[in-house]
Parts: sequence; C-alpha cells; structure tokens
Amino acid sequence: MKIRIDINGTRINGTLENNPTARDFASLLPLTVTLDDHARTEKTASLPRPLSTAGAPPGADPSVGDIAYYAPWGNLALYYRDFGYSSGLIKLGKIDASTVTALSRSNSGQATISLVGD
Repeated sequence: MKIRIDINGTRINGTLENNPTARDFASLLPLTVTLDDHARTEKTASLPRPLSTAGAPPGADPSVGDIAYYAPWGNLALYYRDFGYSSGLIKLGKIDASTVTALSRSNSGQATISLVGD
C-alpha cells in the first residue's frame, strides 16, 4: 500500500508492509496527526487508538526511512536517522529514499497521512 505524508506543504511518499499492524494502521487513513521531533532521530505522533500487534515480532531495529509503531506508548514513529533495537517496536513500512530527507528538515507540526488514491 502506497501512502503519502503531507507536512507543512512538503510531500513524503512511502509504502506500508503487508502485516496485521500495518493493515490496521491503514484502516485509520486518512489521518491528521501532530508530529513532534524525538531525540533528533524520529518524528513521533499519538494515534487515535492502539493498533493490532497480532503476530508481531518482539521488537525491531529501525533504520533511516522506517515507519514504525511503538506499541508500549501507542505512537507512530517516522525515522530520519538510524536507531538501535527497541522492544515493542513494529515496522509498518518505509519512506521512499528520495523523500526521507524532507522529514529531517520539516518542523514539528500537523501532518496528514493518506493512502495514495484516496
């Protein structure tokens, strides 16, 4: 599933994985969230409800461009820098390499996430 993230006039493209958590996230779209910068590594946002973690691995080691769900806090995470393994982190997808740098340049603020074609 292709998605787009619009942040302050900047469009970021991505692709969601085919796993239960990513499909549950897709069911929320379109969605407007408030992104905050966390540790100069990722943009995070609260989601309106917890996502399914059925069949999810115990954690993940995110890299630049990963879209993830941090189950313990119920947060969406968009990584623009590499980070280490985190228990409870579930990979949802990947931001296209050609647009991931825009994520690090964007300020905190509103973002609208949509399925492409919506």
